[in-house]
Amino acid sequence: MKRWIAFGLGIVALWLALNQGTGAGTGLFIAYPPNGHSTTSDRIFLIGTAPLGGKVLVNGRPIGRSEFGHFAPSVPLQLGKNQFTVSYGNQSIKLTIERVSNVIKPPDQLGLVEDSLYPQLNVIKALGELVCFRAVATPNSIVTVNNGDFTMELSPEDGTKMLPPNSAVLTDTTQIVTDRAGVYGGCTRSAISGKYIYKITKNGETKQAQSKGSLTIREKFPTIVVTTDQAITRSGAGTDFSRLTPLPKGTQSIVTGQEGNWLRLEYGAWIEQKDTKPIDRATPPRSKIRGISSRNLPDKTEILFPLEVPIPISIKQEEQKLILTLHHVTAQTDTIFLVQNPVIDRLDFQQTLPDRVEYTLTMKTKQQWGYTTRYENNTLVLVVRHPPVKPKVLIDPGHGSKNDLGARGPNGYPEKDVTLIVSQLLAKELRKKDIDVILTRTGDEDLFPQQRADMINRNQPTIALSIHYNALPDNGNAEQTEGIGVFWYHPQSHRLAQFLHDRLTSLLQRKSYGIFWNNLALTRPTTAPAVLLELGFMIHPREFAWIVDPQAQQKLAKTLAQSLQEWFENQAS
Repeated sequence: MKRWIAFGLGIVALWLALNQGTGAGTGLFIAYPPNGHSTTSDRIFLIGTAPLGGKVLVNGRPIGRSEFGHFAPSVPLQLGKNQFTVSYGNQSIKLTIERVSNVIKPPDQLGLVEDSLYPQLNVIKALGELVCFRAVATPNSIVTVNNGDFTMELSPEDGTKMLPPNSAVLTDTTQIVTDRAGVYGGCTRSAISGKYIYKITKNGETKQAQSKGSLTIREKFPTIVVTTDQAITRSGAGTDFSRLTPLPKGTQSIVTGQEGNWLRLEYGAWIEQKDTKPIDRATPPRSKIRGISSRNLPDKTEILFPLEVPIPISIKQEEQKLILTLHHVTAQTDTIFLVQNPVIDRLDFQQTLPDRVEYTLTMKTKQQWGYTTRYENNTLVLVVRHPPVKPKVLIDPGHGSKNDLGARGPNGYPEKDVTLIVSQLLAKELRKKDIDVILTRTGDEDLFPQQRADMINRNQPTIALSIHYNALPDNGNAEQTEGIGVFWYHPQSHRLAQFLHDRLTSLLQRKSYGIFWNNLALTRPTTAPAVLLELGFMIHPREFAWIVDPQAQQKLAKTLAQSLQEWFENQAS
């Protein structure tokens, strides 16, 4: 009898989830896109549901639906406003979707695109540094740039292509197909300070426009100190550029350039000005390094690199190595003392450049358990964590409030609810196995990604799992894309990502979306192996039914817990 009652309650819960937000059995519902949506994609999918027993039409044409009545067809978009009418019986929903261009196009008539003229922001360059000017303008014209006595003619950059966004990897649309017509450019080491006037001439007619930003040529630059605990550095001036190794608080460096609020540091990385402050220093931050020592703590080994000045660092992790690079440093090292510990086999160093020293930690096992860095006065402390005596898992249920619903299913059911359900089920299963668990949230809470990452750094779990369910960019195929995906960032997380992906897809007989290296807030912490699980697609008409099935959720939690236990046992053997 209890078995039949439990089965009946499961069916009721499934029915409620499948029909949440729709007025089940009563009408047509569109979960995505909202009316008035704007996109650069050449297509868009329409996610929604309607009761069974009738046809759903999009602009008069019938579309396919799942056995629960859900649908997700992709429809093409023309540039400008696109009108769609989705109808079911005597009900209809009208949508206006605007497709905008993501390409800066040259004017049809003689002219210059002001948003393309370099510099757009205030830029500071070093004396004698290469400066490259660029403009988008009417093709087959003469374009010059001048400032006082400085004048240079720009050349057409024929064949210039516009790269697809990073998200194109997720939809297998990375082919470069966009030509950038009307792009002119030229570089010089003789630029002077000030704003620049661009002129375009064709058939005797001339027009001109001024750059929005100004260029400053400087001979001397200030020294800054990092003021935040782990300051983000990037490969270029802006958040679109790749992340590099964060700099510990106290790091000092000369600034060699600036674009807007981004500072270029002497060793090449860029940092936001807000994470620094200028300091008085007569000489550039330089250091020698001599003897290196280490100390063991109960769950970690700390390696001490005494320096004259806190200088910038870079860290590269490989499968069985951790490579620390000290910039603006010259080695005078004759003695290294590495205490016996369960993690590090040996420590080697090499002066790879006159001002750069590389230290290589060779590990005893392929699996690494996390690392952090900090400065204690002028001593860099590299902390390497030991294997766990008793595992502790941090589970992050993705999203989590009315302001952060996450992806939504065809009937509007939010990702935040199913991530919490599955995370709590997983926590229960792990505790049965005597594995400690930390949940970043236990209800509806507004947590920003960085707050969740801070909880990983603060609690220092053995591993961190962020639980999510998937959606796609507008140009994806919602009807054809399903399956489990796993995302990792640091090499110490790759083995865990691969293991969990293979176990879940095999034991649950789910399709594979893939394993991705991805620079996500919840995969970036270095203090522990951290992966983000996308356990299915909310927007897929059929997979959504599996996602919200209580019995499937329970099986998923048990399978994931068992897989984690096996992974911990495999690493200990």
